[in-house]
Amino acid sequence: MKNKPLFSSITGKVIMAVSGAGFVLFLLFHGAMNFVSILSPKGYNAICDFLGANWYAVVGSIGLAALMGIHILCGIILTIENLLARGRVRYKRKERPKGVEWSSQNMLVLGLFILFGLVMHLYDFWYKMQFAEIMGREPVNGMEQIRFIFSNSYFSIMYLLWLVVIWFHLSHGLWSMFQSMGANNERWLRRGQVIAYIVATFIVLLFASVVVYYWLIYPHI
Repeated sequence: MKNKPLFSSITGKVIMAVSGAGFVLFLLFHGAMNFVSILSPKGYNAICDFLGANWYAVVGSIGLAALMGIHILCGIILTIENLLARGRVRYKRKERPKGVEWSSQNMLVLGLFILFGLVMHLYDFWYKMQFAEIMGREPVNGMEQIRFIFSNSYFSIMYLLWLVVIWFHLSHGLWSMFQSMGANNERWLRRGQVIAYIVATFIVLLFASVVVYYWLIYPHI
């Protein structure tokens, strides 16, 4: 007797799409906020002070953590159930099926690498800023932390590699979101793929520009 899935494939995909869309909006905000550090260091510090340990920022952080937990858990469950459903068939495939992207077959691996980078990022910034303030400690200065972290070539390269993986995950995830929301005819699938590439590239460039600026450009200004 086959194990009954925890929820239908459609339900799982909708949950992934909705939670993923929430993260895309957050990444757009966070990327724009980080980019402000290039245009106006004082402006960036003002944003950090505005967020800080204020109740609305704490509530937002808790909401994001819950959203992340749902997205990760649902992704793992869907991956495991897909593997169980395919059974031995997956071992017979030596080549990727035509029209199937590499990222679509490796979303769990990409997601786990992103999770590793997220832990690194949270420790470098959130733990030493908002969390420190919540715990009554003196938080580090936002601009000083950015300059310190990205003055180190090792950390800068690690962040850039992390961003490349995020691009693959985002580009496929956004495209899948369009499919899950019903845009699954040939014309809209193609448009959705183009939109996914554009949005993923824009988000990653926002973050990467800060890394490159404070790693390679700022020290020579």
